[in-house]
Amino acid sequence: MKPCIVWQTDFGLKWGAVAAMRGVCKQVDPTLECIDITHEIEQYNIPAASREIMYVEPFWPKGTIFVSVVDPGVGTERRACVAKLKDGNYIITPDNGTLTHLFYQVGIEEIREIDESVNRYPGTEEVSVFHGRDIFAYTAARLAAGVITFEQVGPSYPVEEAVIFEQDLIQAKVKGTIIEGVVSSVSDPFGSIALNILSKDFKAAGYAHGEKVMVTLKRNGQAYFSKEVLYQKSFGFVAVGEEILFDSSTNYIELGINQGNFKETYQVGAGSEYTFTFQKI
Repeated sequence: MKPCIVWQTDFGLKWGAVAAMRGVCKQVDPTLECIDITHEIEQYNIPAASREIMYVEPFWPKGTIFVSVVDPGVGTERRACVAKLKDGNYIITPDNGTLTHLFYQVGIEEIREIDESVNRYPGTEEVSVFHGRDIFAYTAARLAAGVITFEQVGPSYPVEEAVIFEQDLIQAKVKGTIIEGVVSSVSDPFGSIALNILSKDFKAAGYAHGEKVMVTLKRNGQAYFSKEVLYQKSFGFVAVGEEILFDSSTNYIELGINQGNFKETYQVGAGSEYTFTFQKI
């Protein structure tokens, strides 16, 4: 069975960009299956693309081909690449930082730069602003259909040359029972915010379900939330309208409100300016 192509972009669905990418895949092989992660990543937000694909990738069969196109540098000297992950999956993406979470949490076995002289949709040579269609979708389809092998994508280059963001952006600092990190995502549709601490690391630092944690949130260094919050398995352990720390479906710690919206209530954003501190009580 041919692998699925699973993709995400910041294109949105109000115009024909995603449909054009699908069309390219179907021209290569009409039997290919294309599945969406999302096309609503915040525009130009490469860290969000890196994070979002990490949430999904572990749950797909080995050999799956992921495509991520959040590409503010389209048409420039940034590399277009295919990375073979250590778990057997592939990701096709601009080498602009999108590989960061996968690099740290899954590992990259090998990476190849796409040879555009071979792996480019014919007739688009003069177009420099739609590599999602002309290079990434086309290469993904050829790889999934078995038209090319991974080795025929293009020349390999050292994994060490890949663009990888600072680890502090994706992994909180743990000093004993004090944990400091950043808000990594506010995309939860129910308004919970994801923090860059894995549940297993949170528990290894000495925190357990049923305990209250001193949570401090800061925006550009200024505290706007400081409160004792219960850490539990799910929302129903606190009253409606009460804050709760919980283990998310993506294995990170999230902070939410039972039947409420933490993001909107406290006007929280994602990124290095939005930081948190956990302390034992």
